Amino acid sequence: QVQLVESGGGLVQPGGSLRLSCTAEGTNFWNKRMAWYRQAPGTGKQRDLVASITRDSITNVEDFVKGRFTIWRDNPKNTVYLHMSSLKPEDTAVYYCNAQINRDSVFWSWGQGTQVTVSA
Repeated sequence: QVQLVESGGGLVQPGGSLRLSCTAEGTNFWNKRMAWYRQAPGTGKQRDLVASITRDSITNVEDFVKGRFTIWRDNPKNTVYLHMSSLKPEDTAVYYCNAQINRDSVFWSWGQGTQVTVSA
């Protein structure tokens, strides 16, 4: 069974940066399109797609974070990263990764996520 382990979140001031990591344990994800999603806590909203990366490292970043967030992957480590800069309070959320079937569907059960809080 695949286990997704996200890390790297924390409390950061507006304008600051963080780097998130997500490791897929129990699988080799080299042939999967990987993505980061986020869910604003306490809202009950579904997870919003943030960025994705193909097996060939072609990336797509959603407009609301374009120019601020970067996604990349390390296949031998089964790890995908998200570097976030110029953080804004509205980036506050729990961030998750998963392998995409399509934009709104994923392969695996969700991990615990990593909390990112942007606040002065």
